[in-house]
Amino acid sequence: MKQTIHGGSFRRMIINAAASIEIQKQALNELNVFPVPDGDTGTNMSMTINAAANDLRKLDNPTLDQVASAAASSMLRGARGNSGVILSLLFRGIGKRLKGCSACDGVLWASALQEGVDAAYKAVMKPAEGTILTVARLAAAKAKRAAAENNHIEYVHQAAIAEAKIALANTTNQNPVLKKAGVVDAGGKGWLVALEAMLLALRGEDVIVPENLAFADTKESADFSDFDTEEITFTYCTEFIISRENDMDPEKLRDFLSSLGDSLVLVDDEEIIKVHVHTNDPGKALHEAMDYGSFVTVKIENMRLQHTEKVMSEQELAPKIAKPTKPFGVVSVCVGKGIAEVFKNLGVDGLISGGQTMNPSTQDILEVVNKVPAETVYVLPNNKNIIMAAQQVDALTPKNVVVIPSKTIPQGVTAMLNFNSEGTNEENTEAMTEALATVDTMQITYAARDSDFDGHLIHEGDYLGIYGSSMFGTSKDIKVLLRAMAKKVNKSGKEYITIYYGEDITEKQAQKAAALFSEICPDADVNLLPGGQPVYYYLISAE
Repeated sequence: MKQTIHGGSFRRMIINAAASIEIQKQALNELNVFPVPDGDTGTNMSMTINAAANDLRKLDNPTLDQVASAAASSMLRGARGNSGVILSLLFRGIGKRLKGCSACDGVLWASALQEGVDAAYKAVMKPAEGTILTVARLAAAKAKRAAAENNHIEYVHQAAIAEAKIALANTTNQNPVLKKAGVVDAGGKGWLVALEAMLLALRGEDVIVPENLAFADTKESADFSDFDTEEITFTYCTEFIISRENDMDPEKLRDFLSSLGDSLVLVDDEEIIKVHVHTNDPGKALHEAMDYGSFVTVKIENMRLQHTEKVMSEQELAPKIAKPTKPFGVVSVCVGKGIAEVFKNLGVDGLISGGQTMNPSTQDILEVVNKVPAETVYVLPNNKNIIMAAQQVDALTPKNVVVIPSKTIPQGVTAMLNFNSEGTNEENTEAMTEALATVDTMQITYAARDSDFDGHLIHEGDYLGIYGSSMFGTSKDIKVLLRAMAKKVNKSGKEYITIYYGEDITEKQAQKAAALFSEICPDADVNLLPGGQPVYYYLISAE
């Protein structure tokens, strides 16, 4: 029975977990109770942890500290969807506890699992029982008790798995929706899959992804072939991590470093300050930083001498961050050519492709935010499963990032209509957030599988209507759903109706839908727009 692990073992554990989740991602997707064709828990968890696995494969004989740090950083940036963000936070907490350690025994591993749980719970506004959080919390508590009995990491990890299985089975009873569907929580199952794969690694067994399922390294390589060294304004790429030892405000350090150079990225938490800056005087940067604590790592490289593609691919490059030319900017997540045009016409600075079936990662959102030449950037996720990923961006950029928690495209459009480029940050945040409640969203898609949900017996292929966040009804005839929705809108007294029709709907079909709403809602102003969105035949906004 394995007593301790080091860097190589921990890397093997994470790579095993990534492979196992990749293999089972479709099974995890299908555990999503709501039968719309966007059940993506498995996909999001797989893409999140494989962001780390891909980076870990590139490390040569890493220490435990290096593996923990690299995994946490990669997953944070690669996190997709709520399940992916929570998974990244679990590993971020684990990495925080293993920081500076050369080996990990059972007691330390139990503490690391608990640190991961603490990080995840801290990030969730209203933690609910019967989710991945519950499974992770109970497994970590069991691991602590087991460590008091036996300090072997394999013994402790086995105990955590045994408790995770019990906790996962009980999620069905803790969540009425899961109980009715007779399934367990998808995220909790994903965490159990990861834990079991890590145990195999402890026992010297590798999880091999079948060739037809093998994941690809989705990281794109930057092309520096046209870059001239004369364009380098500041010679030295200076990076360091400080162990925080006092209460001095890191913003003061940020201001000082801003005056020394460019490409500044400063990220801090309770324990460290991490800095990347391009400057001609790294000595001044380091001297100022000493007031905040002791150096953990320091790296200074001459970018003129090291201007080769090989070197650039091996070092962590600072993101290109647009210098502010205005106080506010907005980025929006959406999919569909027509919907993208709507946001552009409303003044959105940057668009992020994503939504149902494909949630953008934190890194995807970060890259677009950094390109906006504004001091404060508002992010419109327009999907409840993207909000948490968007909320991680603020800590990764010097820009002030404000997430307006829009859950649908119509909410995002309404929020944008309430944006005032001449207002204050507080005024815009309040106005855009409050506007979300003024719009009703209706959606029509199809059922991806048979289901019994919220009193509705659903058959695969049925048209499925959603009103707000609730199931509205199903039918073999889409006109039945459209008519019922129009009647509900008319009864609510809404005055403005906008219908976005999807890529699978013809203009003629859409015009008939608009005519139906005009007939049933004679006092409302009905507008028809080609949204071009996939998956959803119609997105309908009523205000």
